[in-house]
Amino acid sequence: MAGPIYPFVGLESADLVVDAVYAGGSAGSAADDALARLLPVGNQGGFRPKGSPRDGTARLVALYTSGTEVDWPDILDPRTGVFTYFGDNRRPGRELHQTQRSGNLLLRDAFALGHGTLNDRRAVPPFLLFHRAMPGRSVAFNGLLAPGAASLSSDDDLVAVWRSTGGQRFQNYRARFTVLDAGHIPRAWINDVLAGRAYESEHCPAVWKAWVDGRVYVPLEAPATTIVKAKAQQLPSDPVGQAILAAIRDHFQGREHEFEPIAVELWRLVAPATGRCDVTRPSRDGGRDAVGQYMIGPESDRIALDFALEAKCYSADTSVGVRDVARLISRIRHREFGVFVTTSHFATQAYSEVRVDGHPIVMICGQDIVDALKAHGYTDVARVRAWLGRLSTDAPR
Repeated sequence: MAGPIYPFVGLESADLVVDAVYAGGSAGSAADDALARLLPVGNQGGFRPKGSPRDGTARLVALYTSGTEVDWPDILDPRTGVFTYFGDNRRPGRELHQTQRSGNLLLRDAFALGHGTLNDRRAVPPFLLFHRAMPGRSVAFNGLLAPGAASLSSDDDLVAVWRSTGGQRFQNYRARFTVLDAGHIPRAWINDVLAGRAYESEHCPAVWKAWVDGRVYVPLEAPATTIVKAKAQQLPSDPVGQAILAAIRDHFQGREHEFEPIAVELWRLVAPATGRCDVTRPSRDGGRDAVGQYMIGPESDRIALDFALEAKCYSADTSVGVRDVARLISRIRHREFGVFVTTSHFATQAYSEVRVDGHPIVMICGQDIVDALKAHGYTDVARVRAWLGRLSTDAPR
């Protein structure tokens, strides 16, 4: 459900409410920016601190995401409250921390302090997440962020990843934050934050104080109530996503069975803890295009969960039906789970029967494929085709 809408006039005194929209102005200029009116920060860029990251004087940081950067997809997982955000070194030619707005420097220092002592964490500025909204230069508030997550170590929450453009390699940060369970941020606390009293303030949210005190994360989790996704939710609506799926289908046109090893690699992108995985012969697969193991537990004592995988390289207009899914269900053995990967979508009846009857099957549709590829840097058709070419060359025939 959509949140309240706050008019442009009066934004400087408004509280922050999760999912609320803060309307932009109507002058037709940069002065219409709602975020700059709402908080004493700039009106451009993804990183908008109050204070200087280079001098260590940033007291508050507004993070803004437009949702349109296909090469750097910012992702909020509402089920876990974990938000993935990419830094501001998005072009080759500069060192990781030498960016115009010092966003990566800010990330480096905030995450380092977050893993330090209580006094270190008191120096971390609160991060406030906003995304682009309509109309004009309106914004919507996503929540209060703390660097890191309960499930991530210091090796995982802030990672320098390599990318290449025009043959030039460069690094950028991939940062993971937790959206804390604070649905309402009072203006009184924002004023205290700007005055340097974020932790001491009587208006400080309890979840922020808990994180500062002991690095305790209380995430704002919003598990989905819909267990059956509609066709529109399973296929990309954006031109880039549609083109990526079309490129995969075209690559295997007339030899769709060769999609099976690629489906295994797509599953590995979604589930990196996948271990051994063997593609079965087309004439002997018995409804199982691949069999493998998913590893869980500590590195010193892992156990393997067996799974069977089925793959269908279908067009967008051809759904995976009850018969396709039933074939996999009937061949899942005791204590196994199933994985079904398709470049299309699952028919409503097939999807519903799997979820309502509680069959242990992971259902990966076209949109999931696009999301997984983008999250690993394959953000356009050229990169996906190059990836397919490498894998197809290595795949056994």
